[in-house]
Amino acid sequence: MPQEPRIADAYGPGTYADRAFVPVPRDTERIFRLLASQTPGFTRDESLLSKTRFVGEDYPVLPGPIKAVSVSAALHAMAGIVADEILTIRGLENTDRQITVNTTHVAFFLGTVALVYLGGESMASLGAKGKLRPMLTDWEHGWHSTPMKLRGTGIYPTRTPGVWYSLHGSLDIPPMLRYHGIDPETPGLDTNDKAAAHIARFTALSSPEELEMRNLLGGFCGSICFTPQQWSSSAMGRALASHPLVNVKPMLHARLTPPTPFPALSPDDTRPLAGIKVVEMTRIIAGPQIGAMLAAYGADVIRINAPHLHDVNTLQLTLNAGKTTVGLDIRDPVDKARVLALVEQADVFLQGFRPGRLARHGLALEDLLVMAARRGRGIVYVSESCYGPDGYYAQRPGWQQIADCASGAAYVSGRGLDLGDGECVLPPLPISDMATGIVGAVGTMMALRDRATKGGSYEVHAALVAVNSYALTEGVGLYPRQTVREGQERFGWAEMRGAHHVLDLLRTVLEGWGRTEPLASYLKEDSGWFQTWEGSAFGDGKRLSILRPVVEFIRGEDGALEGGVNPEWRSPSVPYAMVEKDKVKFINARESSRRWFLRGSIGRLGLLWARWFGRTREKIKVGRQDGKYPADI
Repeated sequence: MPQEPRIADAYGPGTYADRAFVPVPRDTERIFRLLASQTPGFTRDESLLSKTRFVGEDYPVLPGPIKAVSVSAALHAMAGIVADEILTIRGLENTDRQITVNTTHVAFFLGTVALVYLGGESMASLGAKGKLRPMLTDWEHGWHSTPMKLRGTGIYPTRTPGVWYSLHGSLDIPPMLRYHGIDPETPGLDTNDKAAAHIARFTALSSPEELEMRNLLGGFCGSICFTPQQWSSSAMGRALASHPLVNVKPMLHARLTPPTPFPALSPDDTRPLAGIKVVEMTRIIAGPQIGAMLAAYGADVIRINAPHLHDVNTLQLTLNAGKTTVGLDIRDPVDKARVLALVEQADVFLQGFRPGRLARHGLALEDLLVMAARRGRGIVYVSESCYGPDGYYAQRPGWQQIADCASGAAYVSGRGLDLGDGECVLPPLPISDMATGIVGAVGTMMALRDRATKGGSYEVHAALVAVNSYALTEGVGLYPRQTVREGQERFGWAEMRGAHHVLDLLRTVLEGWGRTEPLASYLKEDSGWFQTWEGSAFGDGKRLSILRPVVEFIRGEDGALEGGVNPEWRSPSVPYAMVEKDKVKFINARESSRRWFLRGSIGRLGLLWARWFGRTREKIKVGRQDGKYPADI
């Protein structure tokens, strides 16, 4: 039951803190029930809702007062419930099936992009030794290669006392700094602290409104650090709040297509989404995480990377799990035709561009609704954005950091750290990115369920700011200050400040976990919390381990995992744009599983044979992706 009344304005205007601490799994159960009741189209069937069980450490394992782990765990549980519904539709009903979500696992999931082992060595260790970069294809092109580039993304003071501003240069920081009158090549700024202090001297000369206007005129990312009250009472905040967090809409104005049954399950793959085809056009974290979750639940996902758009190198190791990747540029007529051909076959189109940006290329929602009507089979159109589907901010570019600052999450984090002068700090880990990924996956699964039973096409929208805003609502609540202090004592979190990049904060959290049991033991490669492939496309075939999916389907009273249906990736992550563009296509799910089995059985010998006869390393890498070889992809 909710704690009433909560302490109003405990962390600033528009915040609501609990009066007493409730253990995380029990509080998550309450939040799950709340969110489920607020989601149109989500089941109200108690026999399904009661299948969910939350376990994990009683205490919060992230710094700060925001219940990001509980909100994310509730969303994972919703994914499990919808997956259970889909399994029933596909003839695999099991009344004894239970859905287990470990909240500590969910916390790790929020930092999954850094929880990687290659060849038995952690990403952090490889990075510190300079051994990681040579193993990855480079899509960053020096994104944070200097202190000024790294600190160009940060939260800085303005001329207005107590009001801070978030600068963000996307993955090309120098042009943004120059537009604000800051020379990124200023000599002597050879440390992160010097670079941050230099940038702060410039931002402190301008009001937040002036910084905002310059960003708007220059087309750059940025946001005033609002309080939760300021955001929720703004026109944009009200526009976003008019939509549910899990935002699924049937396209009633489009020509109704008949119900589209799920394809027949193969004995080789009985995961909930096996046989579902997804075309993904996204970047960075939130959008790719939607695709990664769908792949874990069984979908066949083709991720399209545009060669001219930068991406973060290390994300290839985790967010491409279970996917095929190809480089296509829709500005090129031939590549555009290839994309449209893939979409014609797809059940789901997943994109992370700002609203309306794909219309000129024939990939807008309305274009795909016409296509769906022509083929007689509905489409699920999934969009991931910063600010949501409408409102006067909808067209603005945005990232996790922008969403954190706009929503008030950074303001609350700063107050939780007792920082002065209104200093704001990003919540630790890419929380809004990862949580938005779960929102998009849940919405997609709900839409596929309804397409199979009701017919038609569906639009799904997942917004970064919406996830943050929901976690700050009165219904969810914030942790009491005493709980936040106890977390600081337990983990000994290092200093967190406004200018710190998300990479700095990620390192802070990983270090805190690494010196605290039992979390340190959980994070070992052989702990059982990781999914491992003995060969990968990185480091000349090094063993790859990444954090396994969160949801577990448990069978009956014996507590055993239910074989075949549990989310897992059937192939390891691969580099961006790995498959040759003229060879990419969807392949039959049964054939894919058969090839993967064969690769596991004789693939190592085949690989040695290929090397012996002088095949190129790139062809070998292509061959390792889900058992597909260049001749038959």
